Amino acid sequence: MVESKDKQRQLLRDRGICVIIPTFNNVGTIRDVIKDTLNECYDVIVVNDGSTDQTSEILHSIDGITIVEYDNNRGKGYALKCGFKRALEMGFAYAITIDSDGQHYPSDIMHFLKANQEYPGALIIGSRQLDGVERSKGSSFANKFSNFWFYIQTGRKLSDTQTGYRLYPLKKLYGMNLLTSRYEAELELLVFASWHGVKLIPIDINVYYPPREQRVSHFRPGKDFVRISILNTLLCFLAVVYGLPLRLFRCLSNIIRTVYSLIFVLFFCFCVITPTVWIYIKMGKVTERKRKNLHRLIYYATRFVMLKHGIPGTSFAYKISEKVSFAKPSVIICNHQSHIDLACQLIFTPNIIFLTNQWVWNNPLYGLLIRNAEFYPVAEGIDELMPRLKSLVDRGYSIAVYPEGTRSKDCRIGRFHQGAFHIADKLGLDITPMYLYGPGKILPKRTYHLQKGPIYLEIGDPISQQELKSMGDTKTQASQMRKHYICEYGKIANQIEQNV
Repeated sequence: MVESKDKQRQLLRDRGICVIIPTFNNVGTIRDVIKDTLNECYDVIVVNDGSTDQTSEILHSIDGITIVEYDNNRGKGYALKCGFKRALEMGFAYAITIDSDGQHYPSDIMHFLKANQEYPGALIIGSRQLDGVERSKGSSFANKFSNFWFYIQTGRKLSDTQTGYRLYPLKKLYGMNLLTSRYEAELELLVFASWHGVKLIPIDINVYYPPREQRVSHFRPGKDFVRISILNTLLCFLAVVYGLPLRLFRCLSNIIRTVYSLIFVLFFCFCVITPTVWIYIKMGKVTERKRKNLHRLIYYATRFVMLKHGIPGTSFAYKISEKVSFAKPSVIICNHQSHIDLACQLIFTPNIIFLTNQWVWNNPLYGLLIRNAEFYPVAEGIDELMPRLKSLVDRGYSIAVYPEGTRSKDCRIGRFHQGAFHIADKLGLDITPMYLYGPGKILPKRTYHLQKGPIYLEIGDPISQQELKSMGDTKTQASQMRKHYICEYGKIANQIEQNV
């Protein structure tokens, strides 16, 4: 259990996630809340919002936390802003906010971590499970009141807009200069995030309400309802003049980006690539020289698309190990995420052959090109293809294979098949690993519109036959390499997703 907690805390740090605890006169609960939170996360920032009890003394007696404090009580909104500012100064990308009154369970931090891994860049909202929980009528009404106005202002339904247990993407905090100083600031953060297209992901969390006589509440029914009513009136006005136009513009830009990309691909393939290839092939016999020229065409075309033209709304970067040389044939393996993967890999050398599925091989857009460039469908069987693959290797080509065999639905690394390792073994080739991040998020499986985001490809050190055989047979090699890919992909994702 301790080892598991250590891994969780290290993963939170690797992903740039800290915890912020705003507090005001919670002397009875603050020590336990911090202690339990430190058990879940290494990096804890506590904002002392002008407490007048012994809170400051307690905070300074606890090791391993960062303290932000000031003399006069300014309200939860101000405390959150101070906490966010300090977290950004310390280099964090995300902050989990948790209340200091003991109603939240720090053990639920693991659920926020999992949601952050699945939805990087999203604002994760801890939706309290309130069935059977004794609450005041005022608290229950305030939540329903807030949920209603949030729907009016954003067109989105959330079951708990007043929860203080959230994970914020710190680089996507909008409207901070307009933020009010009191507890209604949390509603403002949700509204502005929704207007700006930040994903809002609710997750279930547990909640504890102590007996009424033990509760500490800073809610002032009269004044606070007046404040939130004025705020909602202002937000409704801004929703019409700012939020709605912003949503419409974002929707329209997504459509334009997708349509433009589709037209570009169709034009490039049907009007440039396919006619050029057809004419070139018909002009005399298909010789080795012609095939080499077809590979150069693929190479320069993909480099133009990925490095010069680019996919709208995306950025592309790569890193190559100094030990990699494409002059020496090898078996290239890569995790498979989307139709974009091929273009990402083809930019490095013209001397590469892909083993594809039947659909790609018969594709009307580029099927003619890849068939004549000697790409082969894996449906023919590895052993049946082996003589042709050996011929290609002898002519200086590397063989590229997707060990998973199919595109990933959620970008997770699937089970590796033995085919790539069988080819490497039979032909005596090294394996060159490529780790790909992004295409599965730019163009997810079974979707037809492009998302914004980064694409990154890293080429690692080649793995020799001696190293492969030390792992065991090809089945074991596949299993061990999958574990390696999960680890390497996780490191890449942790780094990139701090900036999405």
